[in-house]
Order: sequence, then structure tokens, then C-alpha cells
Amino acid sequence: MNVRHQVRRIDLAALRDNVREIRRAVPQSAQLMAVVKADAYGHGMVQVAREALGAGADQLAVATVEEGVALREAGLDCPVLMLGVPSVESALPAAAHGVTVAVCTPDMIRWMQSAAQACGRKAMVHLKVDTGMGRLGVRNEEEVQAVLAALEECPDVAMTGAFTHFADADGENMVYTQMQYQRFLQLTEALPEGILRHCCNSAAIHRMPEAALDMVRMGISMYGYPPVETTAKLRPLMSWTAEVTFVKTLDKGDRVSYGCTFAADRPMQLATISCGYGDGYHRAAGPQAEVLIRGQRAKVVGRVCMDQMMADVTEIPGVCAGDTVTLMGGDGDECISAEDIARWAGTISYEVLLAATCRVPREWLNGCV
Repeated sequence: MNVRHQVRRIDLAALRDNVREIRRAVPQSAQLMAVVKADAYGHGMVQVAREALGAGADQLAVATVEEGVALREAGLDCPVLMLGVPSVESALPAAAHGVTVAVCTPDMIRWMQSAAQACGRKAMVHLKVDTGMGRLGVRNEEEVQAVLAALEECPDVAMTGAFTHFADADGENMVYTQMQYQRFLQLTEALPEGILRHCCNSAAIHRMPEAALDMVRMGISMYGYPPVETTAKLRPLMSWTAEVTFVKTLDKGDRVSYGCTFAADRPMQLATISCGYGDGYHRAAGPQAEVLIRGQRAKVVGRVCMDQMMADVTEIPGVCAGDTVTLMGGDGDECISAEDIARWAGTISYEVLLAATCRVPREWLNGCV
């Protein structure tokens, strides 16, 4: 029962359209990998994975072995790549459930060999190449050769792919990204034939389609927030609504919320809204934030509280308890995006999409899988 009258709605029709738009943006020879880590950026991992595959995605990517196992337990049997490297403990469940893992050291190859022997099935790996991100991966030809040598000694481990991650593909200067791309080509020259090579993230999909190689990874763009300008017609999937719980009149000089940081400069109508930072709404957004009520913008005033926030509805006639408040999404001709909230809070759209807590239920609309 949702007694606080909040909900996030996920439009799966928009997801399918976005996947098809990205499909048109890259060479037909390149596979599509749908990145569904972190509960599909807050949209629901299993639901998004099914719809993305139905719309044309070929593979899935996760961050942890637990995410990969959850996809298998949901009945999804396509290739699933764990973007993070394995530990000794995660090698066995990855191999047992057919989750491909990223590797970059001989020890990782040996862990996967032991896991493959223990579960009686081949272990699949992708070589992670660090071309300039500085997180994970082999960094030079000597390290590549060390991994390949370990692979020769481990017959139950198969390398099926290799990838790198661009650090600044959404930046103004593409020189660094071009350097990373050339470095990746160089460091993967010695790999066996048939290896799937992939380096394009969402930004590079739109800015460097010529670097698509064998596969591209659809991340934030698939969720409707391309990090760079693009001609692709991509739509956000997620909306977030709450409810007006109380409306009151303020006199000039009345203070609002913690710290008394806001004082009414005139008589005002103020609406209290059933959402706060305990629900995942960014407290830092408060001084700039707006919400939509009855198709009009209302300025958030005072500090966002744990469970509630307040908005000036003086210029919106008839606002009353029970009215729907759009925190993110459209209402009439107005729209508030995750990027808007991110700008107000001084963060990025990814974090906004992931922020809602378990107090805010989700509904999936227009599913077809």
C-alpha cells in the first residue's frame, strides 16, 4: 500500500524506442550491449533487460556477480558481462551461472580456471584494457602477453571479448578519446581472432560511431539522457510524482523549514509535498528546485526536509491537498528532467535517476515482453 502517494513510473515503450534509435545510430555489424547495472540505473534491472533484448539488444552488462546471477535466475540466457573484475569468491558463482567476467591479470584467469573446473563448465572472460581511465585493466603489451600466457595454461577459460572505457568521450576535446581508441586498437592486436572488441559508451556512440567495432555499450542514452548532443530521438523513461498534503497561507515575514532560511516577502500560498530527501530527492536541489502542480511550475522554498518539502503555489489557483505534484517528468506543456534536478543539486543525471529510495514504489508501463 502506497500511503504516501509517491510513485516512479517507467515507460518501457520509450525504452524500446531508444534502443531502436541507438541501433540506427551505429553500424549494423556492431552488436548492442544494454548496460543494466545498478538496477538499470534505477529503472528496474530485470524489466529493462527483457525489454531491451526484445527491442534488439544482443547482450547485457552488469557491475557485480550478484546482478548477473539475478538475471540468470530471472530466466535470461543471453551473454551477460560483469564489467567489474572477479574476486576469488565471485569466480565460482560467475562461472556456474555463465556470467562473463572482466579480467586483467594472470591470477584472475587462474581463479576462473579453478571455478570452471569446480562447476564443470567453461568460464568466459573479456580482457579489460586500461587506455587512460585509470581504474582497471592491462596497461601495456607486457601485461597483455602475461594474461594470454595464463590463458594458454587454463583450458577451461575462454576469452570471448576485450574492452576499454573512455574517460572523456563527452568532453569538449576529443583528442584524449582518440588517443584511447588508438591505444585500444594497438593493445588488442595480439588477441585471438573472433574476439569481440568494444569501447563505445553512450557518448562515443553518438560522437564516434566509426569506433563501434564489434559492439557498443548503451548506458545512460538508453534511459533517455544522452550525455552529448545527438540527432537520435531519445526519450526519458522515468517520471516521479508525489502529492500535496497541506496548503496554508503565509503572512509577510513568516519563516519556512529548518534554519529559517526562507522568509515570505509577501502573503503567500504554500503547499506541503509528500517527498523529501528520505525518499531520495536531493536536499541540495532545494534552493533552485521547481515542481509541477496543475501544469504550472512552483518554486520550492525553504530547505528540503527528510519526508516533506514546500512550494510556493501563490500563482496557481485552486491548489489543494491531494493534487498530484510532478517532481520529474511532464505535466501539461511543462517538463522537469533528471538533468534539471541534477543542475539544481550540483550533480549528474545518473545520480538523480538512482537516488529514489525504497519508499518510492515503481510502476512499469507499456511493457510487451
